[in-house]
Amino acid sequence: MAVVEISIVPLGTGTTSLSTYVAACEKELRENSEGLKYELTAMGTIIEGDLDQILQLVRRLHEVPFNSDAKRVSTLIRIDDRRDKEATIEHKVKAVEDKL
Repeated sequence: MAVVEISIVPLGTGTTSLSTYVAACEKELRENSEGLKYELTAMGTIIEGDLDQILQLVRRLHEVPFNSDAKRVSTLIRIDDRRDKEATIEHKVKAVEDKL
């Protein structure tokens, strides 16, 4: 199971506000994330599940700002793909909290 953090940023949109673009990406995520768990955060979105499925979803999400007239899009992807044990979003957070 993989945990993937993505941040999709449209560039050259004429505004500093990105919430409209984020909302459009969130709508796409809600409609196409079957079998995946995800969390919207203030700086990106974290998705948990099968890596191949996540990467296909990320590709669709990357296109969303272009569909809203963005001319350029920068997508940052961080992948934590642990195969020796199940590492969920909750397990990762709990591991740190247990040490506090």
